[in-house]
Amino acid sequence: MGDIRNNWKLEEIKEIYEMPLLELVYRASTLHRQHNDPREVQVSSLLSIKTGKCSEDCSYCPQSARHKSEIESHKLMDVDAVVACAKQAKASGSSRFCMGAAWREVKDDEDFDSILEMVKQVDALGMEVCCTLGMLTESQAKKLKEAGVYAYNHNLDTSREYYSKIITTRTYDDRLETLENVRNAGMTICCGGILGMGEKDEDRLKMLQTLSQLTPHPESVPINALQPVPGTPLEKNELISVWEMIRMIATTRIVLPSAVVRLSAGRINFSKEGQALCFLAGANSIFAGDKLLTQPNPKQNEDTELFKILGLKSRPAFKEPIKQKSTLSVKQDI
Repeated sequence: MGDIRNNWKLEEIKEIYEMPLLELVYRASTLHRQHNDPREVQVSSLLSIKTGKCSEDCSYCPQSARHKSEIESHKLMDVDAVVACAKQAKASGSSRFCMGAAWREVKDDEDFDSILEMVKQVDALGMEVCCTLGMLTESQAKKLKEAGVYAYNHNLDTSREYYSKIITTRTYDDRLETLENVRNAGMTICCGGILGMGEKDEDRLKMLQTLSQLTPHPESVPINALQPVPGTPLEKNELISVWEMIRMIATTRIVLPSAVVRLSAGRINFSKEGQALCFLAGANSIFAGDKLLTQPNPKQNEDTELFKILGLKSRPAFKEPIKQKSTLSVKQDI
């Protein structure tokens, strides 16, 4: 265990996921140390640069125009305002700045030109620039890369089988095509999922299997816990337990050993002790700031205190994981 693999079988991943929890955390923690400095956690900031009125019907998202949430919509922010937020994020200790726009897909228009300018200016600050803008064409991906985008986020959310129960306005293959365009353009991939949407454990594991078949593996894998929002179809879903999050993070660390595993949305619902176990299990990134797009997040001073208690430090920008040879060099069909 520890090699980079692209040929994980679902039965193997399930066996890992169902280990006794402390044994699972131990194995994941041991592997984490082979690929990363266990004291380092990447601190990222996420800004909604365009909020609401999205044409997608993602059941979890309050930004969909099809749902009746109370999220206040706003058009694309000005370049100067976004850059000011990036400077503030850097001053607060973030090494990655993520810009999110509630679009189904990127259009070749003035808004895209503005985003390219935002990227250039944030890149000049020495931060890792990440964007999540919806679906991309190959030419759009190349333009983002040339402007300075380091990572592009485009989550699979869940398994192929469960996906259509959550989203109907785009397909699983649409998502995979965007990931391929991102990779071909030379950007790193940020791709993960959401727990607590009514899926089964097997759906979570099938998602991990799909991610493991990407060659190379995604450099960043966010594991989100659903925060049910009034007005969305999933508003009555129960919150997942921290034990589910720990188990999923540990399994992700073992299946995708060199990835940055992100303890993402829903972190506000976990105690400091629960978050500590997530870090022990292999999580090595968080989002800082009071808000994740439209949802609450732990305050900056709370994270500073937690880092001090646990002896954690911020990971510098553009740091690469320890490279290990893949056991399968041929790209798998996905």
